[in-house]
Amino acid sequence: MSDTPSSSASSASSASSTSTATSSPRPPFPPFDEQSARQKVQAAEDAWNTRDPERVALAYTEDSVWRNRDTFLTGRAEIVAFLRQKWDRELDYALRKELWSYAGDRIAVRFQYESRNASGQWWRSYGNELWEFDASGLMRRREAGIHDVRIEEADRRIFGSRPEGERGLPIPFR
Repeated sequence: MSDTPSSSASSASSASSTSTATSSPRPPFPPFDEQSARQKVQAAEDAWNTRDPERVALAYTEDSVWRNRDTFLTGRAEIVAFLRQKWDRELDYALRKELWSYAGDRIAVRFQYESRNASGQWWRSYGNELWEFDASGLMRRREAGIHDVRIEEADRRIFGSRPEGERGLPIPFR
């Protein structure tokens, strides 16, 4: 087994505790303009930085489909189980997202996050996501490609949630 934060190809659908709550509409709604797309990206960053699988999953449709690395998921229950496993493995997780592009009901995002594994090795993970939303502002499709780079703790630059003064700033290339 690799010591990277990469997920396995197995499905996360076997979790016993799942989110069954129904989501309320999630403004802003498509079609997106630059301002509303940036709002969606910041809201996603904020939610993921809570590391609360149930809260994060409520932003997705009940039947949302995901590809995350080599893992394919369908529905909130699988998303919650996947995120629970992810954050059990990726300790001290902190994320930054940046709007890349938008059109109609779709948004493209680049992101970076840092985490450490149980043995203390730090990682910076670089990725791109493609998002598609329904009319109520819930994400119905998420595709993520992610690459991990081993870093030293002294090289970390992402700590907790983004401070208010840094919101909207681009994330570094490296």
